[in-house]
Amino acid sequence: MTRSTVFAAEMPWPSYQKQVQGGDVPILIPLGSMEQHGHHMPMHVDVLLPTEFARRVAEQVGALVAPPFTYGYKSHQKSGGGNFFPGTTSLDGATLVNALKDVVKEFVRHGVRNLCIVNGHFENSWFITEAIDLALRELRWGGIDDVTVMVLSYWDFVDQASIEKLYPNGFLGWDIEHGGVLETSLMLRLHPDLVSLKDAVEHAPATFPPYDIYPAKPDWTPASGTLSSPKEATVEKGDILLEVCTKGIVDAIITEFAPKGAPTAAQ
Repeated sequence: MTRSTVFAAEMPWPSYQKQVQGGDVPILIPLGSMEQHGHHMPMHVDVLLPTEFARRVAEQVGALVAPPFTYGYKSHQKSGGGNFFPGTTSLDGATLVNALKDVVKEFVRHGVRNLCIVNGHFENSWFITEAIDLALRELRWGGIDDVTVMVLSYWDFVDQASIEKLYPNGFLGWDIEHGGVLETSLMLRLHPDLVSLKDAVEHAPATFPPYDIYPAKPDWTPASGTLSSPKEATVEKGDILLEVCTKGIVDAIITEFAPKGAPTAAQ
């Protein structure tokens, strides 16, 4: 008996080939990082969360999930605490660009024509854009011009109504949510065994000057590594996030990857 799975790497190659060779089955590629997330969470949060979103979405839209990228671009001080923390292990931008470009081209070689990059690490964003641009350019040189790549970060699907429920005392912005309420709530919901909320450090939100400095000054970042307090994180907030982000990604994929002439999510 063959076990059903949405994870491409768990499939024998003939089963995988049968699904993707026609070009209709999308591939979702989770992209994360190995980055400190405070005293209360592990360093692969940015891998676990996009992979789980990809899995849930794939089950609903008939897609497959590629193995995640477990390393990402360097942690930026104003969004991830900084690349100087022990444990944070990062790639140079050119390395990430070339690796993702190669992977995209390989999936296209297999027959895939719709891909979605599910990002879980803010600092990856511009390097994803560069990788996709180069991959599509090189594919066009080879006569392949029917590939569509969607790029998304799951937190961008959190609407205003959800923000008001998650942050009843006011929302300070995604840029200082590193290791805070959003990620901690999702981890409490999805991987509670990996969260120790009692070890979370409560502190005022990080504040930074309106410029960057290199080398980074570690004293700008709260010593905990988080940029805002995770103490208000709850499983219930994790449920809100899981629902709104999953639905948003599903709707986006149905809209952008629907066969020509088929109804979209908006219809």
